[in-house]
Amino acid sequence: MFMTMVDYWYMTGDATYNSNAVAALDWQAGATGTFMPANQTTTEGNDDQVFWGFAAMTAAEFNFPSPAAGYPSWLAMAQGVFNLQAGRWDASTCGGGMRWQIFPTNNGYTYKNAVANGGFFQLASRLARYTGNSTYVDWATKEWDWFADSVLFDNKTYAIYDGSSDLANCASADHTQWSYNYGIYLVGLAYLYNHTEDARWLTPLTGILNATLAEFFPTSMGNKIAVEVTCQPLGNCDVDATFFRGFVLRWLSLTAQLVPTTAATIWPYLQASALGAAGQCDGGTDGVTCGMEWNTTKWDGTYGIGQQLSALSVVQTNLIQTMNLGAPYTSNSGGTSKGDPSAGSTAENPSEGEIYTRRITSRDRAGAGILTFLAVALTLGGAYFLVT
Repeated sequence: MFMTMVDYWYMTGDATYNSNAVAALDWQAGATGTFMPANQTTTEGNDDQVFWGFAAMTAAEFNFPSPAAGYPSWLAMAQGVFNLQAGRWDASTCGGGMRWQIFPTNNGYTYKNAVANGGFFQLASRLARYTGNSTYVDWATKEWDWFADSVLFDNKTYAIYDGSSDLANCASADHTQWSYNYGIYLVGLAYLYNHTEDARWLTPLTGILNATLAEFFPTSMGNKIAVEVTCQPLGNCDVDATFFRGFVLRWLSLTAQLVPTTAATIWPYLQASALGAAGQCDGGTDGVTCGMEWNTTKWDGTYGIGQQLSALSVVQTNLIQTMNLGAPYTSNSGGTSKGDPSAGSTAENPSEGEIYTRRITSRDRAGAGILTFLAVALTLGGAYFLVT
């Protein structure tokens, strides 16, 4: 949601979206820079956290107005997320890679999957391009090399599989196909190629782009219209899956900007999908509710924030083209966000996962003192009662 707010503000200058988006990250980052909301410490995955890093990175790349004094900059927030996740690189199984979940107590901790690793790869690539720091290139290369040699990637067909269990040392993969697993790596490659101009990144970029268009824009469900093929034809997409196409279409648009040789291939798919989405956004009692089935102008009866934001995302990708907006900024091409390369690196012990913290106030100390007094009094009183 935050990335959509940033995109909208970038194209319109609407101050309402500026203040709303700043508030969206204010609660997330706080003054501590821990990047973990208090009510998510037992459920937050590496993929969840990296999307906040994407949001902060997008704000930096679009010169979004800086957060208020006392808060970290957009770039520092993204660097903080990167540093925390780099500390979680796990070479104890599967030869490396990122786990899906942060905490060992969470379901999915033993799962090394495409979205967690692709997220880390994309964030490293974006930081490399924005800052020019070769350390981020090194990490992006390390992540890509691990992924390309893993069971999550087919080097012949460029298929990307969902994940693998480290309990079996990642010997086999879950072959479920999700569009955002493709898109998250595709745009990471686009950022990296744009920055390095190294042809080694262009080959997998082209392969994954072609695989994405073939897999998720099936001719059987419309001409060049995006479809979440694993669940949409069956009508059983969960809430998460309703968002995936929105991410992918935005990343396809960025790929066209960053690697202009791909634009002629990509734009027809974005245009057709935008027209399809617009045809689905006339449902509900308000007449502007969006559904999932972009290949029909009859509202399919589904609704939710995923449907709304995915439709908004694909329409915005076309505005980027028609308004001839430039590629994301870097620190050398007009980007003004000031970074902190060490952000997040001392906020936690990387081997133990992240813990939400805040400053202890005088009120906290006074409350703790009262509770301690009551505990001691109850203990002594109970002991006296038992003795007498």
